[in-house]
Amino acid sequence: MGPDCFFEYGSNARSSKLSFEVRPTEQSCPESSRGQASSHHSPPSPPMATISAALSISFLPPATRIAVSTVSSTRVKRAAQFRCCAEPPSPEQESPAPLPTPPAPPSSLWGVSTSTWTAGVAGLGLLETGYLSYLKLTGSEAFCPVGGGGCGDVLDSDYSVVFGIPLPLVGMVAYGLVAALSLQENGEELLPGLDDLDIRLTLLLMATSLATASAYFLFILNTKFVGTSCVYCLSSAFISFTLFFIRIKDIGLARIQKFVGLQLAVAVIVALALTNSYSSATTELKGTDDFVLEPYKIEVTTESTPFAISLAKHLHSIGAKMYGAFWCSHCNDQKQMFGREAMEILDYVECFPNGAGKGKKMANECAATGLEGFPTWVINGKLLSGDKELSVLAEESGFASEVPEQS
Repeated sequence: MGPDCFFEYGSNARSSKLSFEVRPTEQSCPESSRGQASSHHSPPSPPMATISAALSISFLPPATRIAVSTVSSTRVKRAAQFRCCAEPPSPEQESPAPLPTPPAPPSSLWGVSTSTWTAGVAGLGLLETGYLSYLKLTGSEAFCPVGGGGCGDVLDSDYSVVFGIPLPLVGMVAYGLVAALSLQENGEELLPGLDDLDIRLTLLLMATSLATASAYFLFILNTKFVGTSCVYCLSSAFISFTLFFIRIKDIGLARIQKFVGLQLAVAVIVALALTNSYSSATTELKGTDDFVLEPYKIEVTTESTPFAISLAKHLHSIGAKMYGAFWCSHCNDQKQMFGREAMEILDYVECFPNGAGKGKKMANECAATGLEGFPTWVINGKLLSGDKELSVLAEESGFASEVPEQS
């Protein structure tokens, strides 16, 4: 680009002769522009007459170049100005484009990324629900290390099915999906088409739904299965709440406020779906009548040994009590260990004297004791859950007898 300049041309109204004059303008361009222009056009300029003649011919179409030499006595001159100016670029144009902001580093917990924690905890949930799904589908009896037969009672109840699907199977699918998304977040290409934000938000909502379901089931366990302990229910709840807090740590307390409304909506949907499922299941399976298990008496068929009779007398003297339920198989096993004569001496408390089922409540004495399962022994203020060998009860109660246990 050169300095500002004006091209002035004139035309003869009668002969159409054009003449051009070129004159620089001192006031239009800054000194820097003129200096730059002169440095790029160092050859000397041709005479003004030569430029005028050349422009007068070259700017005309071929048909009118013949009449260029015609002279007219009268000229009407019209002036037109063309401005050209080279200006330096603005500072905004010279500054480079800003670099993209690098992504935030992944959050960690005790030096381990939250995605790794999530995958590990979800793997534990996958193993547990896989085992329970096997039991549910095959009809096998659950191994319950604490609380006697409480685990089997819960697993065989109506609350172990959601919309006709076994609840452990639903949990296994949920934990498996959480584990897959966590591995994807950790760099594994298991689910293509998902970016980091989609994965983190999905994991947060899934952890919210799992925690909501666990809280709902804990409520069911404490209201519908009073006095029954279920170690698998408690461990599953622990896994779900752990996942929830890990995902909260991943998002951060500052950003989690943006998703609180969405989390509440997911929690309400899960709670309503479970309530509707169990209401429908009760109507479908039990009909219009309420299911009630009437109480019945279990007959003790074994004979008591002298040791069992002596132990029963000792337990009665110190105020020890055995709490049980008529439908509890482990309670029946404990009674058969003592035998008929010893059971007549023992202080046995039936926790469901009016039957079990809808509308039936546990006896106030049992509820106040804080039982975790059946049977439960209360000896010297200490609670012992599950059926116990006679030697264990003797040791716990401080019973010493010269009569051997097998006699």
